[in-house]
Amino acid sequence: MDQSEPYASMRERVVGERGVVMVMGAANTGKTTMARLLLQDALDAGRSVAFVDSDVASSTVGHPACVGLRWVRSPADLEDLSRADAMRFVGSTQPQGVVLPHVVATATLIDEARQGADFVVLDTSSVVSGVVGQTLTYHITELCDPSLIIAIQRGEELEPGIGMLRRFLGARVAKSEPPPGLNVKGPLELRAGLIDAFRGAFEPDLQRWRVHSSVFAPTLPEAFDLSRLEGMLVGVQNESGACLGLGALEHDDGVVRVATRHGNQMRGLRLGSMRIDLDTYETSRVRLRQLIFGV
Repeated sequence: MDQSEPYASMRERVVGERGVVMVMGAANTGKTTMARLLLQDALDAGRSVAFVDSDVASSTVGHPACVGLRWVRSPADLEDLSRADAMRFVGSTQPQGVVLPHVVATATLIDEARQGADFVVLDTSSVVSGVVGQTLTYHITELCDPSLIIAIQRGEELEPGIGMLRRFLGARVAKSEPPPGLNVKGPLELRAGLIDAFRGAFEPDLQRWRVHSSVFAPTLPEAFDLSRLEGMLVGVQNESGACLGLGALEHDDGVVRVATRHGNQMRGLRLGSMRIDLDTYETSRVRLRQLIFGV
């Protein structure tokens, strides 16, 4: 291990850990950099390794608005972590309104990862402050039970959340600063990256499949106006509840179609909390309850 590496002392501390190591921090603090280093160290130590990416706004594994699991079996896997071995649909890139599905998706994939690996790195959402961020972090910590949490912060933005996790869950938290020279992305660059990630989830080979109103979860009420589904982001599900990929709904004169690359395998569609424009791949937030019930 290179002792000049800014994260060297933290990496030394993690070497003997078992179970789940959770990395938390705001955007542009080097969470994914830390995660990759921990995965590399675990591989070098001959461990069985998995990576769960729960940062749904800046996905490393799988698609945006999804939590992804990747088995890391060799250093070559670290060169490109984008292919997911399993995904669970959250439905939005922001936690507002989707804390429950975000927590369930993360806990489900952590359980799956634990069955096949003795060392799991969990990269969490970059929304870590405020009521929503702290609630999300609290429940993910509660259900995933990490052996160690690495909190990366520039100032003291994580201190309220760290205190909460220690006080109520007895969490072991180690603090770190971001590495010097980190490439900090501005809002426009982050937005462009998200658009590119959505484009990659739909292109190429996008096909359109006619679907019945009975295929959705949550189910639609009787006399629901199907035109309200126009542009809605959906998770394409298989019979076991796993997310195969993303889809977007299109409505035309009472007929609903889903644009997706995964139509041959789909068994149902999970409604998300976003609309997506398949010309620009821009997205906008939708309240699912308001969409379905009009309230």
